[in-house]
Amino acid sequence: MTHAQVIQSSARADSADAELLVVHEATQWLSHVNDPDTVIGRMLRLLSQITGLNRGRVVLPDASGEFMEIRYAYGLASAERERGRYRLGEGVTGRVMRTGQVAVVQNIDEEPVYLTRAVERDTLPDETVAFLAVPILSEDQPMGVLGAHRIRERHRPLHRDITLLRIMAALIARVLKVDDLIREQTAALAEENESLREALSSNQEGRHGILGESPALRQAVRQTLHVSPTQATVLLNGESGTGKERFARMVHLTSPRCDGPFIAINCAAIPDALLESELFGHEKGAFTGAVSAKKGSVELASGGTLFLDEIGDLAFDLQSTLLHVLEKQTIHRVGGTKDVPVDVRIIAATHKNLQEAVNQGRFRIDLFYRLNVFPISLPALRERDGDVKLLARHFLQVASQEFDRNAAFETGVLDRLAAYNWPGNIRQLENVIKRAVLVAQNGWITVADIKLILTHESHVTDHLEAGSAPAAAQSVPDRSTDAEGAPGTGVARFNPPPPAEVGTRYRWVREDEGDALLEALRETGGNKTQAAKRLGMTTRQFRYRLDKLGLRRP
Repeated sequence: MTHAQVIQSSARADSADAELLVVHEATQWLSHVNDPDTVIGRMLRLLSQITGLNRGRVVLPDASGEFMEIRYAYGLASAERERGRYRLGEGVTGRVMRTGQVAVVQNIDEEPVYLTRAVERDTLPDETVAFLAVPILSEDQPMGVLGAHRIRERHRPLHRDITLLRIMAALIARVLKVDDLIREQTAALAEENESLREALSSNQEGRHGILGESPALRQAVRQTLHVSPTQATVLLNGESGTGKERFARMVHLTSPRCDGPFIAINCAAIPDALLESELFGHEKGAFTGAVSAKKGSVELASGGTLFLDEIGDLAFDLQSTLLHVLEKQTIHRVGGTKDVPVDVRIIAATHKNLQEAVNQGRFRIDLFYRLNVFPISLPALRERDGDVKLLARHFLQVASQEFDRNAAFETGVLDRLAAYNWPGNIRQLENVIKRAVLVAQNGWITVADIKLILTHESHVTDHLEAGSAPAAAQSVPDRSTDAEGAPGTGVARFNPPPPAEVGTRYRWVREDEGDALLEALRETGGNKTQAAKRLGMTTRQFRYRLDKLGLRRP
């Protein structure tokens, strides 16, 4: 091998190493794609310092779409960047953008198409200068141009520089597309935030955390605001997850008692043995562990409002004590001997049918009438036309902030959410949106993500049927499964759900299901498997209902 051949071989090896170094270093910066100025600037600097591709620039269309401008550059002064504006098809850069083809100018002094617009010839070396330009492609369509100068007489062949520029252009395309995606998401979030602000400012209930524009919700809000200035006891009726505590707070905050305390107690969450002390307090030594006197929630709420959630689960012996508070505005602490005066407004809530509980002897009729002075029915989410989308956008904003994500809904997601029946109401919707934000890929929540989450929730609620379910819970099949096919009626039917839909398997055992179960058995000659199929159930679900309702084969 001659000396010249050795030098050429060494140059080729050095050239390959330089290319690998540039590509390796450039890919390391892709993790910072949220800062395109820094990432692309460093890529262009690598090209200049390691391979001699100098004055690199990325030229992109401006807002008008008629001109192209130098958006990113290395080695160009501000004035040079400002001069670098081209019409589509104008000069070498404009032609690359229009045709999507690579341009190689061997000598800029001999190429009439080369405009020498951005960089004046006097600032370039006296040697022969070449100009290389490659398209930045997105789905095979030009979205910009990457260009650079180089000294023509160098040991690196031009085709290797073209290959390197193509690779860098592909990396730059990825950075630009991610940047566009972030801008799009940011604009979408800004639009959603604005719509939420308008919704909140357009209705009084928004100031109290109750968001929605449906007639059913507005009716409940009007009733709440109508009764709040009075001292009347309010009974909130509604399914679990419909926002009963928020409505109770609205009553308190819009009443003359707004400066007093608001205390909420869930009667179903505290064991009966502890609930009496929790509500009415106790004296020192009243029971083991009572080392000092303690005020109960009723006494602590004096001057304000006491919210008793799930009042239907209050033990029967405590109902008479609560009735005494309502009638006399006094309490007896556990172990106490004297009356303690209180000034408290009570708001109660339940998802159960208290009138039915009275008829069955499980709830005192006199307490029922004292609580039912002003009943307000809160609509289920499936009854609030149009509110699902508004609430979903609100929960998306909250969850994105909570989890430090920048998530957005893909087209079709809001329609899919609106079509679901939401047996768990607002609480379930909020949970689904939080999970969707966490599982979203590249910041987009897709229809597939939502379907997967809802399917999983349907499976979970199906398994819950094997445990103890609330006796008064309602069956809430999907809107699309009514017998007549009328959407949104909310009527429970025993039609089998279409396989493609999710959410129809959430069926608590209802006391009025017995006739349908027995009728299905009669029609199938006592065959439970066939009877279950007629009602759109599994055999296990059918048997469970028979046992739960105490029914026997006819």
